[in-house]
Amino acid sequence: MQLLQKLQRFDRERIPERVVHARGTGVKGEFTASADISDLSKATVFKSGEKTPVFVRFSSVVHGNHSPETLRDPHGFATKFYTADGNWDLVGNNFPTFFIRDAIKFPDMVHAFKPDPRTNLDNDSRRFDFFSHVPEATRTLTLLYSNEGTPAGYRFMDGNGVHAYKLVNAKGEVHYVKFHWKTLQGIKNLDPKEVAQVQSKDYSHLTNDLVGAIKKGDFPKWDLYVQVLKPEELSKFDFDPLDATKIWPDVPEKKIGQMVLNKNVDNFFQETEQVAMAPANLVPGIEPSEDRLLQGRVFSYADTQMYRLGANGLSLPVNQPKVAVNNGNQDGALNTGHTTSGVNYEPSRLEPRPADEKARYSELPISGTTQQAKITREQNFKQAGDLYRSYSPKEKTDLVQSFGESLADTDTESKNIMLSFLYKADPDYGTRVTEVAKGDLSKVKSLAASLKD
Repeated sequence: MQLLQKLQRFDRERIPERVVHARGTGVKGEFTASADISDLSKATVFKSGEKTPVFVRFSSVVHGNHSPETLRDPHGFATKFYTADGNWDLVGNNFPTFFIRDAIKFPDMVHAFKPDPRTNLDNDSRRFDFFSHVPEATRTLTLLYSNEGTPAGYRFMDGNGVHAYKLVNAKGEVHYVKFHWKTLQGIKNLDPKEVAQVQSKDYSHLTNDLVGAIKKGDFPKWDLYVQVLKPEELSKFDFDPLDATKIWPDVPEKKIGQMVLNKNVDNFFQETEQVAMAPANLVPGIEPSEDRLLQGRVFSYADTQMYRLGANGLSLPVNQPKVAVNNGNQDGALNTGHTTSGVNYEPSRLEPRPADEKARYSELPISGTTQQAKITREQNFKQAGDLYRSYSPKEKTDLVQSFGESLADTDTESKNIMLSFLYKADPDYGTRVTEVAKGDLSKVKSLAASLKD
């Protein structure tokens, strides 16, 4: 029986791998709020001087668990704040923008990035077939094929909330914000030659650098900044500020705190693998915006974590809030909680459940009709051109070479359409990548001329 039980237990060691962000590194630390932003949010985490424990999971996005960390990829930067009001998850990436603006495209985008289902082999032509229909991805693809797609270490990259969120103050007043982590270690990336050198020696350079630094007492730090817009300011831009494919240029950044990461995990599976990050995990004073992509992520992330961890996944130690939980949940697989109350419903006069009147969503005026249509202010290329022109000559050369080589074997029509997006963003950008990818420059120019921005 001991043999059978041991084998049974061994056969059940694995849980489903994350569809995206499968390979990750978890660390612990503390966030200290440094500015009084009570005019923006009633959330306790932002109270000046407030110290909040955090768990951060850095990750690769597309490639599977145990894949080389040198592979070109966006990189996840997800932070769980164990606040006095409950858990708040700021689930973001090192890039400030995303590839798509509408959640309905998310499964298709992931499928396009993943290997061919027939062969399980990566195939660049699949993703460019998809992205040739998604011009709004041009800026984020530029980031991906720049050296920012291959960071030298997790310590050396910024983080971004990507989406616009709402902050709500005690008066119920709403402001829209974007969150940005700024590394105090300086940004360091690998160029293509360095990628090849590192990969020949270390498949885990991102993890080794972070874990090793913390082990030595060299604790990495990030400052947290917000950009703020009033609701009436959303209409003043020539693009939609709630579009996740856009940054907010010229909107000032305000520093609101600092995070220090000072402890490695004690057990990878119990913490890094079982931590459940989800944009739906919010606290009073922080709300999702009307961003179409965020609206889908609010459901999808919580749902996929329930699939991976079960109905009681949020009761696991790494996911438990530091404050008492106030709900009527019961039973379910792996329910290890200690519940003594017989009242698992509300309302009740036998055992009234306390209600926090501050924990109410802000009022949202609604008028008009629902729609299945594109947003009206798309502006798919301008910010991509601005980004390209901001790069140094060497950074441009590395970007052009990496993007062009990846595009080279794509089918002719998809290749020329992709190149037209780059040409529309910046003629020098499009011309140089066309040369490397062996595209048809006259066709590229013709296609670009028909594009609107």
